[in-house]
Amino acid sequence: MSQEVSLEQIEKAKLNQETSTMSWAELQRYFAMGVLLSVDARLDLIDVAYQMSQDNKACFSQWLEEGLVAQVSDDQAAQWFDQQAELWTVVVRPWILVQYGASEATAH
Repeated sequence: MSQEVSLEQIEKAKLNQETSTMSWAELQRYFAMGVLLSVDARLDLIDVAYQMSQDNKACFSQWLEEGLVAQVSDDQAAQWFDQQAELWTVVVRPWILVQYGASEATAH
């Protein structure tokens, strides 16, 4: 028996393989470039990356409005610096999505 795999499942699997954890020290230069987006721990990082890659403006507008996805603020950057934080990351050019405080299951 074979199961059909959707294009969405394939794309999400690819994104999942591209996630990694990075220290805030490694991410600071991207923060300075303004290309980091913070994803709230209540969201699935892979789903957010997939929706971004599909240019799902309606979904992203809602997340932005609710504050679930936002550019990393100066205060957040300072806090992560002080904590020597490790963040889950995935690249969806030109952005780097970062997530802090997500469980292993949420961030994949």
